Amino acid sequence: MPNIEVRPATLRDAKAIAQVHTFAVQEAYRGLLPEDYLRALKPEERQAYWREAIEYCEPQVMVALEGDKVVGFVGYDRSRDPKSRPTTGEIWAIYAAPSHWQQGVGLALWDAARDGLLEEGCTTATVWIPLCNERALRFHETAGFKRELATAKTSLVGGVRIEEIRLKRALH
Repeated sequence: MPNIEVRPATLRDAKAIAQVHTFAVQEAYRGLLPEDYLRALKPEERQAYWREAIEYCEPQVMVALEGDKVVGFVGYDRSRDPKSRPTTGEIWAIYAAPSHWQQGVGLALWDAARDGLLEEGCTTATVWIPLCNERALRFHETAGFKRELATAKTSLVGGVRIEEIRLKRALH
């Protein structure tokens, strides 16, 4: 089990976050999304998004470090869902480097995000997960999230229809 430290992201972390994001998506969705779509994903294209998120705290971003290497990240803030209560937070994104899956990185990031959402006055948290991503569903359900079956929606990703569902849990 690696020694993982979690801290707020800095602008210097944007490149590493973009790399973790890209490589984790490519691995998690291999066989579920078209291979050419996954190969075309480039960290450079995500780096600007993460720089802006860090700079403007929208979402708030935390990184997981092993030594001085970024091995995961979480972005969280108030829920983006229309009609959600102001006390509802959302995990916008949470990813660990594939080399660090099942080593406690995701849990450390979730703990940090939960603490941050509680500090913001949130009482519940939600997250949207593609139904085909069984690893992410298992992780969130282990962390206490429950599926909200009536929220299922379809998104088009890489020319493939992906069913997503919202999961929710109390923060206390």
